[in-house]
Amino acid sequence: MIGGPVAFVLGGGGVLGAVEVGMLRALFRAGFRPDVVVGTSIGAVNGALVAAEPGEAVTDRLVRLWASPEAAAVYGDSIGRQLRRFAARTHLHSPLPLRRLLAGELGGNATFADLKVPFHCCAASIERAAEHWFDSGPLVDAVLASSAVPGLLPPMAIDGEHYVDGGIVNSIPISEAVRLGARLIFVLQVGRVERQLSVPRRPWEVAQVAFEIARRHRFAREMASLPAGVRVHVLPSGGGESRDDSPWAYRDMARVGRRISRAYTASRRYLAANVHPLPEPGDR
Repeated sequence: MIGGPVAFVLGGGGVLGAVEVGMLRALFRAGFRPDVVVGTSIGAVNGALVAAEPGEAVTDRLVRLWASPEAAAVYGDSIGRQLRRFAARTHLHSPLPLRRLLAGELGGNATFADLKVPFHCCAASIERAAEHWFDSGPLVDAVLASSAVPGLLPPMAIDGEHYVDGGIVNSIPISEAVRLGARLIFVLQVGRVERQLSVPRRPWEVAQVAFEIARRHRFAREMASLPAGVRVHVLPSGGGESRDDSPWAYRDMARVGRRISRAYTASRRYLAANVHPLPEPGDR
């Protein structure tokens, strides 16, 4: 074990979550393995697969998955079908394609106990207006709850309670990894925290900027209040594109390969230059 318990923290960010695959490949090739995996939203999707197979082989699996017709189908409905569904309900897309994808990769009856390393994923409870962490029970339902983006996918009902995307309450959940005892934490984020915000100029940008302020505020607060002896490394995404902030970017799977490649190169360089094993407790 390198420097005590190691946590991989995978943040939210929709289709931009492809960059996490490149970061994972860089981590595994540098010799790091997770003792615990923590994820939110798309980070819960990626993270569940990593917890099931915590080695470099999972990155090949994730590359194939991200490029697959099954992944494209998650948000693949026609505009007409989306609008008809939204007019009758509260969301644009059916959750069935994502459920089928997860069941195919993890097993429809998989539980957290089936995973090779502990995995925790975050969702937002509607009834309690609170952050909720799943770490036991049915795995696919929990990941669906964590990734139920409001307006895009319906809330997930579990034991009489309804959950939506965990990014609303904890988009980059460093605090959960700290709570679980991790001393070396790698943050896999989709690149938004790397970019400076600008004043919104279009109606849809208002909500985007407001959400970014909220998520970055919590991230900065948690980074500033780390306990002694805990090291956090925020891996670089390798840069984004102007289209990433478009209202329709969540459907854009065309640049998945480039995102993975850029994140791998940037993260591999970062790890080589900045990450050294933590001293064992008796050496400090």
